[in-house]
Amino acid sequence: MLDDNKAEETVVIDLRGKSVMADEMVIATGRSNRHVGSIADKLTEEIKAAGHGKCLVEGLPHCDWVLIDAGDVIVHVFRPEVRAFYNLEKMWSDGRPAEGAYS
Repeated sequence: MLDDNKAEETVVIDLRGKSVMADEMVIATGRSNRHVGSIADKLTEEIKAAGHGKCLVEGLPHCDWVLIDAGDVIVHVFRPEVRAFYNLEKMWSDGRPAEGAYS
């Protein structure tokens, strides 16, 4: 779906065993605020049309970083500079301890 909307540098991160919030996190980049918003709008429409219900969406109308919570999958769509700043791929990499490891 993201590739159809010209999203760039799409990465899927398996969250099982790392977090209870979702099974997977998808991170993608849009070239501009308008592109990020368009990707997010089309993705939420496609999720709803596929029968998965309504998604929770944060980050509109600014569209620097849009978060789409689709239940078992969380999608982040960033402008390139914002993605580089937050670097979620590093934060959620395989080297991250399992949730509750510090308890």
